[in-house]
Amino acid sequence: MPEPIPGTAHALVPSARSRTQLLKRLNASTGSMTTAALAAMEERLPWFSALGAEERSWITLVARSGIDGFVQWFAAEPGRRVVPAAMFDAAPRTLTRKISLRQTVDLVRTTVGVVEEQIQVAMPRTDRQVLSTAIIHYSREVAFAAAEVYARAAEQRGTWDARLEALVVDAVMRAETDETVVSRASTLGWQARTPVTVVVGTAPADATGAAEDVRRDAERLRVSALTAVQGERLVVILSTPELAAQTASEKAVGLATRLSSHFGKGPIVVGPVVDDLVDASMSARAAMSGHRAADAWPEGPRVIWASDLLPERALSGDGHARRTLSQDIYGPLEAAGGDLLTTCACFLDHGGSVEASARALYVHANTVRYRLKRIQDVTGYSPSDPRDAYVLRLAITLGRLASSR
Repeated sequence: MPEPIPGTAHALVPSARSRTQLLKRLNASTGSMTTAALAAMEERLPWFSALGAEERSWITLVARSGIDGFVQWFAAEPGRRVVPAAMFDAAPRTLTRKISLRQTVDLVRTTVGVVEEQIQVAMPRTDRQVLSTAIIHYSREVAFAAAEVYARAAEQRGTWDARLEALVVDAVMRAETDETVVSRASTLGWQARTPVTVVVGTAPADATGAAEDVRRDAERLRVSALTAVQGERLVVILSTPELAAQTASEKAVGLATRLSSHFGKGPIVVGPVVDDLVDASMSARAAMSGHRAADAWPEGPRVIWASDLLPERALSGDGHARRTLSQDIYGPLEAAGGDLLTTCACFLDHGGSVEASARALYVHANTVRYRLKRIQDVTGYSPSDPRDAYVLRLAITLGRLASSR
């Protein structure tokens, strides 16, 4: 014969006649127990009174189902298990969205407490010890059942959130970001109208939990993050009000560096900071272009600002990078006058020698030095720095080609 379930009538009351009479008395008391439980909720749980009529009716059903479930569980025959989680089936699954896990614990604790009190008041003395032991066993089962219900709901929400997040990231990468995408992002807790940067790198070998790990560490940094693994790439969209500062590029690279352990091997490219998620596709485009071209600069840092890869991006076919070089670097240099463009080209042609450039230009060496300083002020790039000289040389080439057309 199967063993009786611990805490049930068959385990605590050997006599079949005594069990039958006890269960009859217990069944007769369920109505008063439910009424007392609801009254206790009104008195002890402030959040219960603030609920709407529909939510209160759901909780009433759950409380009633829980007390009836206790009777059924207590009366269960050996080998026949009554599932305590069935008490939560009385209300819609949306109850888990309206009522938090902590509130559910308060609900269960209050209901169980009232049942214990009613056992001591409404039941005969001969029944109290047995029923008190039974309610302790039952409350443990109900606690595990509540945890299971909320864990399942959280898992379902997590799966849905991951899919929604992937859709948002995909829209940004395909430059299809509109108010609908922003609305979807807001359901994930995204803050609107905050500066955004897009980070692109290689996905780790085991990318199963990469997105969740990035989100967790981003929360510790107080940064909003949307992440998705797209093939061999890990894309991270970061947003924080601190990116609105003048040192936004340094801040963005710093954030990406602190999250770099979640990426795979290879360079991590940080796109320019934009005003909002609607404009994030511009940052994503630069980051993607930089990530494709980063292999051409293996000597560069692991976390690279997309603008630092302008030459490689231009040579790999990025039209935006070519326009930036010709319009934002060559253009101001040409417009500045003062022979800055001629001096820059001459300095680069003579291998970075001030004296050789001075002789070729028929000016004093100090004049060349002054012009080099002006070139750096105008463009942000120093002709004396090898990497900057490479950028300037390509900018002059592209600028002259554009001018000739």
